[in-house]
Formats: sequence, C-alpha cells, structure tokens
Amino acid sequence: MIKTIAASLLLLSSLLSANNVLQEAIDQAKAGSRLALPAGVYRGNIVINKPLILDGKDQRAIIEGDGKGTVITITASGVTVENVTIRHSGAEHERVDAGVALKKAEQITIKNCKIIDCLFGIDMEQISRSKIIGNYIESKPFDLGLRGDGVRLWYSNDNHLSNNHLYKSRDFVVWYSHGNLIENNLGEYGRYALHFMYTGKNIVKNNAYKHNSVGIFFMYSQDTTATGNLIQNSLGTTGLGIGLKDASNFVLKNNTIIYCARGLFIDRSPYEPGTVNIIADNKVIYNSEGIHFHSLSLHNQFTNNTFKGNIENVINDSYNTKVTENKFDGNYWDDYEGFDKNNDGVGDGPYNYFAYADKVWLLNPNIKFFYGSPVISILNFLAKLAPFSEPVLLLSDKHPKMHEGEV
Repeated sequence: MIKTIAASLLLLSSLLSANNVLQEAIDQAKAGSRLALPAGVYRGNIVINKPLILDGKDQRAIIEGDGKGTVITITASGVTVENVTIRHSGAEHERVDAGVALKKAEQITIKNCKIIDCLFGIDMEQISRSKIIGNYIESKPFDLGLRGDGVRLWYSNDNHLSNNHLYKSRDFVVWYSHGNLIENNLGEYGRYALHFMYTGKNIVKNNAYKHNSVGIFFMYSQDTTATGNLIQNSLGTTGLGIGLKDASNFVLKNNTIIYCARGLFIDRSPYEPGTVNIIADNKVIYNSEGIHFHSLSLHNQFTNNTFKGNIENVINDSYNTKVTENKFDGNYWDDYEGFDKNNDGVGDGPYNYFAYADKVWLLNPNIKFFYGSPVISILNFLAKLAPFSEPVLLLSDKHPKMHEGEV
C-alpha cells in the first residue's frame, strides 16, 4: 500500500546543513512510498534505488544539482518522478551529466517535469516498459554541438515517449533500441530533432519538429513506421526533413515536410535485399529540394504524395545509379504539363522528370543562389529546348494526379 511520507522538513533552509535531507528521506522511505515535496529548493545529485513516487506538486519543488554530475539517478524499477523542476547538472560529456539518468530498470515514469540547465536531459540506459511523458527539456546554453541530448535511449526497448517539448537541446537520439512509441513531441532549435541508429520496429507519429538542422533521420535501421509528423524549417547546409540511410522496410505516411533545404533524403535505402520502403500520402512542399537521392537507392515506392512549390522536385547526385528503379505512381507534381481530357483526375500522359547536364547550378551552391533570376531562367529554358547532351530520365510517374490531395 502506498504510504505518504510528510516532507515538511525538506525546505530550502535544510539545504544549509551538511546533509542531503532529500536523499535521507529517500533512503528511509519504504518501498512503494510516496514523497510529496512542498514548494522549495532541494539538494540534488540524489540516487533512487527502490520503487517509490517523488511528486513535486506543480513543479514548485526544485531539485538542484551542484553543477557536477547528474541531478537524479534512478537504478530501481517502479519509480515515478513527476511535477518537479530539475536543474543545474554538470557539464561533462564523458560522464553524460544529466538531469535524470535511468539505468538498467523497467516501468519507470518521468512525467510533467521541467528539466533546465542540464547538459543531457533524460538519459535512458537499458530501460524498458517505461513512460517519458509531458516533460520540458532544455540543455545548457552552449553552442549546438556542445549541448547534450535532450533524450537519449541506449539499448532501451518498448518505451512510450510522448508530449515532451525539447528546446535548444542537441538531439533526441535512439540507439540500439526497439519497439518504442514516440508521439506528439515537439522539438525546436536542436540538431537532430529525432535520430535513430541500429533500431527496429519503432513507431513515430504526430510529432512536430521545427527549426532544427535535421528533422528525423533513420540510420542503419529497419521495420519502422513514421506517420503524421510535421517537419518544418530544417535549413542550412545539412538541413533535411526526413532522411533514410541504409534503412529497410520503412513506412513514411501522411507526413508534412515544408520549408526545408531538402525534403526527403534517400541514401542506399532500402539496404536489405528483398525489402521496400513505402512512401505514401506525404506532403513535400516548398522545400529547396523535394527528394534528394544519394548513392544507390532502389525499390522505394512513392505513391499519392504531393510535390509542390519545391525549387527542384528531384535531385540525384549519383548519376550512374538507376533512380528509375524506384516506383513512382499516382503522385501530384506541380510542374506536370499534361492534360486530363477525360476528367478522371489523372494525367493522360506520364510525368517524366529529366536531369539535364546543362543545369550545373544544381550541384553548385554558389550558382544556385541565383536560381529564379532572369538569366538562370533563360538558361533553364534553353537547356530543355535544346540540350547540349541527352538528358537523363530520373523518374516516370505513369498516373500523375492533376490535383493535390486526391486519392
């Protein structure tokens, strides 16, 4: 039976003593107890090694580290930390100084916490069947590459991470972790809003990622579904919306990628023989590049997507590869120049997209700066009217939609 332990002694004045009163209360509590913390500042760098509930009541209870190490370390299953403000971790990457570190346990809940001025936010090492819900996480005010990860999963499976807000952290990173549900999170002004490495069977849905270098990047992973996500304003030289690198058996569906340097980045995906990636019903709109193919990328299936307002709908930087072996069917292309005489909503002829050798500005960012200017527009027109060499067919969509959003 959960027992409530009075925490009236855990006030700011207690911090003046040599003892860590909060740690003493945790050590003295019986397993399954509930520690209800009144408003105040409590000394951090605590360790929770038994199942209990730590409740800060509307984040007015602050657990503050000493600027060295991790503020809260959890090494037991069945622990809940909720409604507290956690701040002022150490700043050493090699020690992974964090707001909250979870180690080799299961059924842990971190809920409605505010984690600020912490190098890493929540670090999960070999954690399963746990919930990270409704937290606000902000790293230390360092340059982007020197911040810690807002959330990091390491060999952590079957967890639920939802409704978290990462602001000016580095990455939300998932390493060697499977079966996780990541939904309804907001990531802003970071590097990788969501980054997967060597993972499988994860579900990513209804997240919003804005003003990051990269939205979602799946690397060396497989068997994952990403649906209903919004990726916006991923800009800069590394800016991209959703990337697949050596990624197999993926489903990307109903995502919106807007105002990014590159919308979709496809690199040697799918990687496993006999697999395909399904890319359907997405809106790839108003990006510099709609799809960027890099290296050998075959057997992706693009159906019923909308490509609108992109400077270039498709780029292939490896012209010796056969992009035509990807399937394109039933997509909307805003630069389709065909007709629909029978009014069935499908173009009478295929949408063919060619790469012209004359379009040198596609590979030269200095020249690309002038894209859309009168001179470049004339050169673009001449390249299509009388190309100096035979253009390369990048893709052919046999049933292009005449209007966006049609199924």
